Formats: sequence, C-alpha cells, structure tokens
Amino acid sequence: MQLTFFKMQGAGNRIVVVDQRDTNLPPPSASELRRLSDDSTGPGFDQLMWLGPPGDPSAAASYRVFNADGSEVEQCGNGVRCVVRMLAKESGSQKSFALEGPAGLIQATVLDDGRVAVNMGPPEFDPARIPFVAEALPDHYPLDVDGRIMEVSVLSMGNPHCVVEVDDVATAKIASLGPAIEHHERFPAATNVGFMRIRDRGNIDLRVHERGVGETLACGTGACAAVVAGRRLGKLDEVVTVRLPGGQLVVSWRGGAEPVWLTGNAELISEGAIDL
Repeated sequence: MQLTFFKMQGAGNRIVVVDQRDTNLPPPSASELRRLSDDSTGPGFDQLMWLGPPGDPSAAASYRVFNADGSEVEQCGNGVRCVVRMLAKESGSQKSFALEGPAGLIQATVLDDGRVAVNMGPPEFDPARIPFVAEALPDHYPLDVDGRIMEVSVLSMGNPHCVVEVDDVATAKIASLGPAIEHHERFPAATNVGFMRIRDRGNIDLRVHERGVGETLACGTGACAAVVAGRRLGKLDEVVTVRLPGGQLVVSWRGGAEPVWLTGNAELISEGAIDL
C-alpha cells in the first residue's frame, strides 16, 4: 500500500494530511502510525489527519485524528486548519468549508491574509463529558499531583484539557508535570495539559503537553482551552493572542454556549509518498 501525504504545519504543530476521500481505505495500524510519526522512518508528525468521504452532504470531507503514539483522538484545531488550507488550494476559489469530524461538524474559512478561522464549537464543562472525575462544575478544581495540590481548570474542546496557570512558561516543570497530569486517575481518558502565563487581558503565553505526543510547538485546542479557562476566571478579554513556542494563534470566545473561534496559519511543507 502506497500512502500519499501532505506534510503541513500550523503554528509549528507538525501535521500530516492523508486524503482518502476517493478510496476510503482504513488508516494504518498503530505500529505503522508510530513509524510514520518518526521522522527517521516516515514523514514525521505530531498529528495525522486521515480524510475520508463525508456522511453529511454539506461537508467537504470527514476526518479522523491520530497522535504520534498511534492513538486516535477526537479533535485537532491546527490539523483542521491544515486540511481546510489544502482543500482551498485544491478548489482554487472556494474559501469556506464544513468538515465532519469525531466531535461533530466543523465550519472553517480561509481569510484574505491566508490564515484560517475555525469554529471549534462551544466548550464543554460537564465533568462526565470531558471526562473528568468530579461532582461539581466550578471554574477550577484542586488536583493532587504527586502530593502537591494544584488549582487547575478542566474542560473539553472536543478533547479533554487541563489548564494550569504559571508565573513563567519558560521555567514551568512541563517534563514532569505534563505526564503526571496527563495520566492522572481523575482523567479516565487521559488529558492534554496547558501551562499558561497571562501577560495581560489580551495576551497569554502557552506551552502544551499533548496527550499521546508530549510537548509540541503548538496545540490549537489547547490554545482554545487556555483562553476559555482564563475567561471563566475573569482574567481575559473576548479576543486573546496566544503565543506558543512555534507561533501565534488568536482565540475568541464570547462566553456561555457561544462557539470558540481559532485563527492561525496553515502552511504546506512538503508532499510525498511512502510504501507501507
């Protein structure tokens, strides 16, 4: 089986897009995905977006998301932007697209400056739907991490997120705290972990330990989760610039049941094929 792929990046997040809309072949096995994610044996990626034919006639494609460790996950904001940018280049003139993903239908538009704005849907705070082991719905929770009580925000952006506010992202203990929180017993499906420093009401710094990947240069849903968390605590405005190690994203959220909008770049790095 020969796999044709597009390697792209969104704010530094390495995305591989595989278009199987015409053939609708099943994705590679977990072991094959791990080989493909390693840049010494494959194109190398943080997430792989596997495109298929949509079930919804309004959608341009369906997609599935796979992490570098071969696990399948529910959402990838940077990956969605890359898929939309690829579809826009293919169409030549169309700018707006609907995509059918595991977390539902996603709407996205290519802006005049080339960036892509994605409607990520409303955040989810119900612990059972994140999932997170808790009975209440507070703005933040105490979490015991190896004997240390940390105040964290927990929500879902189609996938689970835990947000920790820190004084400085450069000195945050991401290498140890990231895996410890990712696999914490209160997260039955594990979680992504964001370490956020609030600069002012319109700007934050963020580093993200992604579930099944480790720290990446950027995480779109992680940026959304961090802004939502800061907004719920009354510390951020409606539109926030998120600075990540790999680039910059803009997140806007009016609050309540309103959708979160994620805007950022999506760039083609290379195209190729690999024989599985």
